[in-house]
Amino acid sequence: MIRLIVNADDYGRTAEVSRGVRQAHLQGIVTSTTCMMNMPTTTADIRIAMEETPDIGMGVHLVLTAGKPLSPPEAVDTLTDPQGWFPKYDRLLTRLEETDIAQVKIEWRAQIEAFIAASGRRPTHLDSHHHSSFFSEPLMRAMLELACEYNCAIRLPRAFRSDGGLDSLPEQVQGPIQDYAPRLLAEFEPRRPDAFFGSFYDDLATREELLRILDQLGEGISEMMCHPGYADPSLIASSYYSRQRESELHLLTNPSIKEMIAQKGIELISFAEIG
Repeated sequence: MIRLIVNADDYGRTAEVSRGVRQAHLQGIVTSTTCMMNMPTTTADIRIAMEETPDIGMGVHLVLTAGKPLSPPEAVDTLTDPQGWFPKYDRLLTRLEETDIAQVKIEWRAQIEAFIAASGRRPTHLDSHHHSSFFSEPLMRAMLELACEYNCAIRLPRAFRSDGGLDSLPEQVQGPIQDYAPRLLAEFEPRRPDAFFGSFYDDLATREELLRILDQLGEGISEMMCHPGYADPSLIASSYYSRQRESELHLLTNPSIKEMIAQKGIELISFAEIG
């Protein structure tokens, strides 16, 4: 059986991003989303989702590279700049050795607990903003320990491209992760999909790429990452990836895509259905 999770990252990034995710579920093929718990509107957006889209799977988008921590500043001082903000992802990559993993777990646990407080249930799965939970072996171990603690699934970290590189991961991570990811997955045996597709993004968020992914799906469970939403002024001012979200939303709600999925016998599921 071919089963597909279509996961919308960044729920809560802004209220308009969240509205777009809900629309992509109600009118399109999105089955699952992950919440950025350190953003101002996320708690309210989760409560709206509980009413409007009760069937969407909801996980936590663990954050180290956007906004401010939920934890007290003194508890996570190796994770932030002097003003208390998380660094951009490229800056995080340069300071991995200075990052206290115990502090990472404090903050990620705070984000998970904030989700539970808002939703009344544990997350269906964990993934991470900019894939930062896969940037080093200690970070991936921390995420897996939390996934075990909260009994939830994770996103599969590796998505190989035809050139041998790894989709969505920085160049300097691509070599080391091929060593530590298999070891950690074997050690923790987390619930996870069998395959991950991260290419539906930016210039490749096209109908052609979406159909190519559907053609490549094999037996088992695959996840396709996406980023639908509406581009409000605050998002446009703060993020490179803004108008592109509306293009994704248009494609993900196109009736012909849902028809193609039905014709191919693909079953749409959420992370909650990974046994």
